[in-house]
Amino acid sequence: MNTEQIKQLIEAHLTDAEVIIRGDDGVHFEAIVISPDFAGKTRVQQHRLVYAALGESFGNQSIHALALSTLTPEAWQQRSSKS
Repeated sequence: MNTEQIKQLIEAHLTDAEVIIRGDDGVHFEAIVISPDFAGKTRVQQHRLVYAALGESFGNQSIHALALSTLTPEAWQQRSSKS
């Protein structure tokens, strides 16, 4: 699995999401997912939405590890303005 494939899977499931994926060893990745679908949800609920998008990728070891950050567009904007 590569970064573009992961990005496409997440974007197909969360259609209004902005997705940033990093990782170059083919099994360990970092994802930043910005979506209005996360509004009003707990961090665990947000992560479950992303994991649901990736489906079997964890079960078949296509993705061994994923460092995941989930944010609403508003939280992303606040975070970006601090940088």
